[in-house]
Amino acid sequence: MRLPIPYRPEADVLAPLLQRLQDLDWALASGDAIGWIGQVRASKPSAFAMETLLREFPLSSAEGLALMRLAEALLRVPDADTAMTLTADQLGRADFSGASQSWLATLSNQAISLSKKMLGEDGQKAGFLARMGAKAVVAATVRAVQLMGKQFVMGETLDEALDDARKQRKARKGLRFSYDMLGEGARTDADAQAYMRKYHAAIAALAKSRDRSVPVEQADGISIKLSAIDARYEAVQHDHVMALLVPRVCELAEAAAQADLNLTIDAEESERLELSLEVFEAVATRTAARYPQWNGFGLAVQAYQTRALETIEEVARIARALKVRFMVRLVKGAYWDYEIKRAQELGLAAFPVFTHKHHTDLSYLACARAMLAMPDAIYPQIAGHNAGTIAAVLHLARAAGVPFELQRLHGMGDAVHEAAHRQYPDVGLRVYAPVGPHKDLLAYLVRRLLENGANSSFVHQLADETLPASALVSSPLHIAPQSAVTLPADILGVRRNTAGTDVSCEPMARSLLAAYPAAARPTPALTPVAQIDALVQTLAKGQKRWNATPVETRAAALEQAADALERDLAQWCALIVREGHRTWGDAVSEVREAADFCRYYALQARSLMAPQLLPGVTGERNTYALAGRGVWACISPWNFPLAIFTGQVVAALVTGNAVAAKPAEQTPGVGAAMIALLHRCGVPEDALIGVYGAGETGAALVAHPKIAGVAFTGSTPVAKAIARTLAGKDGPIVPLIAETGGLNAMIVDSTALPEQVVDAVVQSTFRSAGQRCSALRVLCVQDDIADGVIEMLAGAVALLKVGDPAQLSSDLGPVIDQEAFDKLQGQIAALEGRARLIARAPLPADAPVNSIAPVAFEIGALEQVREEVFGPVLQVLRWKGEVETLVEQINALGYGLTLGVQTRIDTRAQAIAARAEVGNVYVNRNMIGAVVGVQPFGGEGLSGTGPKAGGPNYLPRFCSESVVTINTTAAGGDVDLLMASH
Repeated sequence: MRLPIPYRPEADVLAPLLQRLQDLDWALASGDAIGWIGQVRASKPSAFAMETLLREFPLSSAEGLALMRLAEALLRVPDADTAMTLTADQLGRADFSGASQSWLATLSNQAISLSKKMLGEDGQKAGFLARMGAKAVVAATVRAVQLMGKQFVMGETLDEALDDARKQRKARKGLRFSYDMLGEGARTDADAQAYMRKYHAAIAALAKSRDRSVPVEQADGISIKLSAIDARYEAVQHDHVMALLVPRVCELAEAAAQADLNLTIDAEESERLELSLEVFEAVATRTAARYPQWNGFGLAVQAYQTRALETIEEVARIARALKVRFMVRLVKGAYWDYEIKRAQELGLAAFPVFTHKHHTDLSYLACARAMLAMPDAIYPQIAGHNAGTIAAVLHLARAAGVPFELQRLHGMGDAVHEAAHRQYPDVGLRVYAPVGPHKDLLAYLVRRLLENGANSSFVHQLADETLPASALVSSPLHIAPQSAVTLPADILGVRRNTAGTDVSCEPMARSLLAAYPAAARPTPALTPVAQIDALVQTLAKGQKRWNATPVETRAAALEQAADALERDLAQWCALIVREGHRTWGDAVSEVREAADFCRYYALQARSLMAPQLLPGVTGERNTYALAGRGVWACISPWNFPLAIFTGQVVAALVTGNAVAAKPAEQTPGVGAAMIALLHRCGVPEDALIGVYGAGETGAALVAHPKIAGVAFTGSTPVAKAIARTLAGKDGPIVPLIAETGGLNAMIVDSTALPEQVVDAVVQSTFRSAGQRCSALRVLCVQDDIADGVIEMLAGAVALLKVGDPAQLSSDLGPVIDQEAFDKLQGQIAALEGRARLIARAPLPADAPVNSIAPVAFEIGALEQVREEVFGPVLQVLRWKGEVETLVEQINALGYGLTLGVQTRIDTRAQAIAARAEVGNVYVNRNMIGAVVGVQPFGGEGLSGTGPKAGGPNYLPRFCSESVVTINTTAAGGDVDLLMASH
């Protein structure tokens, strides 16, 4: 590994950076910046300039949010009805009446009227005349959004951008440009090839006008995004990336070298940083050998990353080894929200980015100084829009006395840079110039708006004239003692978030892989049916003692087990991979979920099981208490052999029950290992006994007279059979908690971003080889965008890798056993006979036994969905008309587990969620990975009985209730009442 692990305490990283800046005179530099701010505020920017938009409509307001949502989605909506609904949904809830721009005030009034008609107070669909008026409002809104887009997109084609560049150069001679055909990353190889053609065309066009008398550092160039030219540009796909992506980048670099243009690799997410450096060095090595005089290759470094300085030092090392100089663009960073969320979701020790804005500024200045000190290896390109840090960089550069340039984004910070240029006319400036259709680039625009619209950002504060200029340039040269964002371990508040790992981080992945060879699979002996009675009798006796054990002791045993799972994460993951055929990422999530169940139920039980005094009349005490019911049979599936098994078992245990725990016959080893762990953590052996065997063993257990409750996760037919058995028994009525499968659908309308849809569909359908009860089974796509979504989905499926789950690069392993394989093959054959095949992943010759290639079919009607297909199989349906009708058709299937919704229309998402008869609705994300205590999981109808696992109402189902009423005056008087009277 070239760089340190990214997840380090923020203050520890910053201390040496601050040391590098001890002699920086911030007061002197900020004096320049204050002067520039005054000049900018005295000027009158365009009505659509960033400063104007943020002054009038901060993104914390409904109006700012409405503009952002429309900019992100409206231009890509192909059908008039949805465009009308989106416009009414967004503008109709905002108030632009006070806007200084009259067109916005007029548009707002029209949109509010439109929303009342389109979204009707009486719930009726708008009539013809209202809809005709709506078209005019939508057309005006589209024009407004296009005007916004022109401020940030240099041209919809490269020719347009080059024309714009010529105009800008007339105003400022020597202005340089770096053109980028921006957009979402590739999801298919066809996308990647299209980006390659665009990049080649851009290089060819720039080569025609290249002035060879100008050094390459001062020439125009292009910026490329690696995720645009390789749809599987991921750390876990290392070998694929080095074999496919490196040659592609070499093609572009050599074309740029031949034309003596500069080519910069854009920065992306932190988990790709190590891989990007490896790609960069491989390409640089090849191009340096063929074009030793070319110094136009470079990359961008994001100062908000905790490894920014080490990245610059590594780039300098490569340059010196190859005897070349690289162009390095220093930026603040563009994926901050994503980095924070990902670290929290994965339960990492710290964030890979700084959480305080001034910490990023500190890192930025330290990196700039380091680059300025490396003129033999690096040509510094300092990009930004903050007057304070620009002024500080100019002071550092003047002291260093080496060539460098400033950079800004087209449409951003123009006035600040012009003010700086008037004071420092000899400093070069390059404009980063996005090129492409507005409908494709406006998601990019929104990211810029979000990044620069935060209340703490310079551009936002610049627009707020109530803030004095001095407040905008406060010194960043200090370290805050604590993170500005809740650390991953603390996001759940009263309980600790279970620590995880990052399989894309090589040292972390190495510790997982090292555990695999030694992962011994326990092979517990089968439990003879004849032994069931003795086993349950033992548990019945043990339950009395365990129920009498203080709840604090029971809860502590669960927490000790959670700590052990967390401590031995790699070993548990290895066992799950070996026995359950799960991939490493899935295994990590499962171990964390099991630990979360332990901690969540321990916390719940402490309050739930404590006796409660109830209100009543004077002289009477009423005490409500819960206790264990007796012996519970916990029967769990093979698809989550640790998490579901653990959740059921520890819920029953912590509430004072004894448990006969039956893991699936395919995964007995994981269950046996968890039982052994709970015993080591203090659960008595006569309160928890494993039961191992096939279905008949479970049936005998359920039928035993002393079974006081059953917790079951599995198929709907088996759940019904258990219910019939329990209903037929003599004795007490026995509760059943059943969580079964689902015909889970996702509804996609034409406002959704296709790339986000495909990401969510692939994850929801094919992770864990589709063997999740929450997995997506039926994708319902609005007909207006179905062709494009299906084409992209087919391309994404074609890139999935079926393989040994012990290999990090495998996206999915085999299905659980031969029986499951045979059933799936039959279901796929039936679909081939009645549906249209639209996607199928390749199945390598060396794929493990029982591997199924991910596959997708298009069906003509929802009625064709006849049963749950529990594997990597997707059915796709085009829908037209009213979405409410589609929801009713989904409800009519009878299942009710999960539903996905992809839409930018908030009122539509809310209406679907209210109408859908399902347990869990996921909007604009995937449909899997419910988190304990955050997304309690369980369905209704044919999908289960409830209560939801990992929710506040789960534990009471395992309990019996009692109330003890004591007449405290029976012996003579009420002491409390007598005391009160005095």
